[in-house]
Order: sequence, then structure tokens, then C-alpha cells
Amino acid sequence: MKFISWNVNGLRAVVGKGFKEIFESLDADFFCLQETKLQEGQIDLAFDGYESYWNYAEKKGYSGTAIFTKHTPLSVSYGIGVDEHDHEGRVITLEYPEFYLVTVYTPNSQDGLKRLDYRMQWEDDFLAYIRSLDEKKPVVYCGDLNVAHTEIDLKNPKSNRRNAGFTDEERAKMTAVLSSGFTDTWRSLNPDVEGVYSWWSYRFNARANNAGWRIDYFIISDRIVDRITDARIHTDIFGSDHCPVELDISI
Repeated sequence: MKFISWNVNGLRAVVGKGFKEIFESLDADFFCLQETKLQEGQIDLAFDGYESYWNYAEKKGYSGTAIFTKHTPLSVSYGIGVDEHDHEGRVITLEYPEFYLVTVYTPNSQDGLKRLDYRMQWEDDFLAYIRSLDEKKPVVYCGDLNVAHTEIDLKNPKSNRRNAGFTDEERAKMTAVLSSGFTDTWRSLNPDVEGVYSWWSYRFNARANNAGWRIDYFIISDRIVDRITDARIHTDIFGSDHCPVELDISI
């Protein structure tokens, strides 16, 4: 099965930049989106052979997630069951006979780290959520996790050390995830590869200079790691400040 995840940073804008053609060319079983920035009824977007599920933020033009799938789920849930976190449209979970698929748009700690404390609580609660799923069946989760885990996951680690997405606190939370029975799929296949990123600032010609960060992931339960057949980062696809990431897995 092929899984795609993409932070589109405004779905309506990306639809005007070739999203439909990109979607069809990637031909995924599951296509997960983050930062759709939509309210219900603001877009009419459907693809033959796919069902779609949407989680909208209460705040207009903010956050939001969606999943397009060729496979009808056993169940669908929105959020993680913690009221403090479940008003921003950040999580969708689809249940299948053999696994759970979760798409997530992790909160950004923001300039000046003014939301770092909230982010830390989110991390603890989200990890508890995916561990509770993992107790029942394997988990595949994906999305913009808003953290570059190690120094080789961004172009300029020294100058970004205390910036949102590369604080010691955020990186430690990712380490905690990967120590709790989960694997970073792309890094598992590319343990020492540098210079491959999934997000570039719109400023300073960052994408042209490949001054990027790898903050978009597929994370899976350790016990299905041997089923991975490929993991890719589509740096050649434009339309957002992020590019799509891919997981191919026999599941």
C-alpha cells in the first residue's frame, strides 16, 4: 500500500497550483493532508474511487486535516479525546482490520516559543493516544510533526538551536516517541543521509538554496518495520512550502 502525507498550507491555494494532477499522479491508497485551512463547505474536492474525511479547526482559516482513502475504514475518529487539544482539527484516525492510520498536524511552538509549554503537554497526550492504539493493533501515523529530530534533519542546526521546531525539549519528545515502540520510516532506510528536507521557509530563497528542515514524517509501530518497501520525500513537487512524503508498506 502507498501512503502520502502533505502539509498543503492552504488547500484552496494548492488546488490552484496543480494539486489535482499531483494527487492523481501519485496514485496513493491513502493521501493525508495537514493545514487545509478550511471550514466545511468551502471546497468541493472529490476523486473517483476515494472517500474523504475532514477535521476542521473551529478557528477560521487555521490548521485542519483531511484523509482521502481508497479503502473504507472500520471506524473514524477525530481528535485524541482530550478537550484541550480537540478544537483545532489536528488529528484524524482511521481504523482498519490490520492497523490504525493517524494523520496529525502537530502544534507549532511559535516565535519566541510562546506555545512551547502547550506543545509539551500536547506531545505527552498524543504519545499516550498512539500508545493506546498500538496496544490494540499496529499504528501508521503521519504528518507535519513540527520538529527536526537530529542535526542532520535541517540545514543550519547551530543557528536554529533554540528556534521552534529545534529546541532540546521538542527533540526530546521525538526521542521519547521513538523509544516507545515506534520508528521514523524514512530515517530507518536512510540513517546517514543529509540534505533531504520536507519544508523550506518562503523567505531568503530557502528552497532554491535547499536550506530546509525535515519535519514531515511517517512513524510506524516497530513490529511492522520489516514490511516497509520504500520511503520517499518528494522534493521535486511544489505548490506548498512543504513537499509530500511517502511510505510504501505491505500491510
